[in-house]
Amino acid sequence: MAALDLRAELDALLLQLLGDLEELEGKRAVLNARVEEGWLSLAKARYAMGTKSVGPLQYASHMEPQVCLQASEAQEGLQKFKVVRSGVHAPEEVGPREAALRRRKGPTKTPEPQSSEAPRDPLNWFGILVPHSLRQAQASFWDGLQLAADIASLQNRIDWGRSQLRGLQEKLKQLEPGAA
Repeated sequence: MAALDLRAELDALLLQLLGDLEELEGKRAVLNARVEEGWLSLAKARYAMGTKSVGPLQYASHMEPQVCLQASEAQEGLQKFKVVRSGVHAPEEVGPREAALRRRKGPTKTPEPQSSEAPRDPLNWFGILVPHSLRQAQASFWDGLQLAADIASLQNRIDWGRSQLRGLQEKLKQLEPGAA
């Protein structure tokens, strides 16, 4: 009776694993298409603006990341990855801070806001009127980042499923009669 339950669980896990593998293949194909589209749009922008107008010489002297990768625990201890814009705080980070405290009595001078409140758009490094192809390249690479985080989460789920599958197969071998 226990062997039948294990077989049913094994079949369900195998179907989930195959579905995840199919989804992974599709997301990888879309990621490849987005990256290829981004490089093509970047090449179009270089052609439109000139090779020297879109390159490392236009990068800012001080760069800050626009996005961060956030890892969180999902069900069964799996890690799930999410791309978050740098200026956005997670709910656990929101709350009173020492720098945000104000005095009720005393000077009414307000502190100067920090210069890095909102990250600047890197497209402004290349001028005010950038070609549409440069904006398309940025959007394609942004979509690629989102897909890469999804693929990493999916790969973790597949690895977990494979380890569960091996464990169930070992249990089934031990329960079957005549197993040596």
